[in-house]
Amino acid sequence: LKAFACAEASELRSPDRSAEKKMKARIQEAIRKGDTMGGSFDVAALGVPPGLGSFAQWDVRLDGRLAQALISIQAIKAVEIGQGIKVAFGLGSQAHDEIFYERGRFCRRTNHAGGLEGGITNGENLVLRAFMKPISTLGRPLRSVDIVSKKPTKAEVIRHDVCAVPAASIVGEAAVAFELARAFLEKFGGDSLGETKRNFKAYMAQVKRF
Repeated sequence: LKAFACAEASELRSPDRSAEKKMKARIQEAIRKGDTMGGSFDVAALGVPPGLGSFAQWDVRLDGRLAQALISIQAIKAVEIGQGIKVAFGLGSQAHDEIFYERGRFCRRTNHAGGLEGGITNGENLVLRAFMKPISTLGRPLRSVDIVSKKPTKAEVIRHDVCAVPAASIVGEAAVAFELARAFLEKFGGDSLGETKRNFKAYMAQVKRF
């Protein structure tokens, strides 16, 4: 929560002030060169109940739906769940989250899976990362071809942002929130907010019995 508050107060939505200074310097350098920059941003959802999503069908798996929601944002080229890219190059013993029973509940001491296993939330924090390519409109344009004459030309120079990653992170949060809300209503349903709350409370009471 502290990291979230710091990100909200940051121009670049960075929870790390030292990293923010370095990012600003890199962006200023790109401006001087007439270039653009991409980057990545994280979206985390805390307190997500276990059991949202489905393992039964490919198009209702929550990991697939969340990845689709994020990669549908303009210029997003890749999505990672948990430590997805890192664990691809490690061993199984390092990639999986061991299960423990402590203080009357099942839990994990690590969250390499990012809160999703088999298309379903597992009760841990949901952690996703999206990767954004640099904006294609440059102050120093690249080579292109005139569509009519077919002769070499330069791409048009128009007004453009240098780095849209901070703005994309806000869009990413909204995209994840909508998808989680949809999965929540699919599981707990109801014709009114009161009924949905009742269904959720009954479900969580049942979960806590194990």
